[in-house]
Amino acid sequence: MSVRAVLGLLIGILFFLLVMAIFNNRVITTTVLIQEGHVGRVIGNTGSIYNGLVESKWNSIVGKEVERLLEAKGIDVERVGAKIPICNAEIAIAIHFDGSEQHCATGASIGRNAAPDAKAMAKHWRSQYGSFFPFKWHKDNFTRNLSHYYGFSQVQTTKGFLVLELGELTCKKQTDWLQPRLKQVAAKIANFIIKELKQ
Repeated sequence: MSVRAVLGLLIGILFFLLVMAIFNNRVITTTVLIQEGHVGRVIGNTGSIYNGLVESKWNSIVGKEVERLLEAKGIDVERVGAKIPICNAEIAIAIHFDGSEQHCATGASIGRNAAPDAKAMAKHWRSQYGSFFPFKWHKDNFTRNLSHYYGFSQVQTTKGFLVLELGELTCKKQTDWLQPRLKQVAAKIANFIIKELKQ
């Protein structure tokens, strides 16, 4: 290979890397950001796995359905995995299912960022999901347990960013109840978002 060909190849590679860096650091502006917890992550915190159930797969099932339902209502939605871009949104929701070494020790919970409406949104979600989800909730840990969620620093919201733990994947009685209802869970989230956008 000639020197000219090697230089051309290097310039091509550097240009490709520059384009990828610009693309990966672009700022997304949307009405709703849906983050599917742990999706796309292969090392580190990859989420709960129990009895053949994989949290990231459940997060993705719910996230895709929420996106579909919101888009059907004409709402601008961006759905991402564990790698959260820099984003401006009215509402951001991270979807998770909890896990515990002590099986059935947890259930649903909520974390929130410091946006003006986030506390009220968290209370509204607990009220709505609490009438549907028949198992335990963490004692209100709205900010304490999830206040350092890594995505909060990436996303600027006008209403709030909630981290929803939708049940415990390591609790068979919860997963037996949840598994056939994942699309109903997604519908609850979508309806909640639609109501909050109208507030």
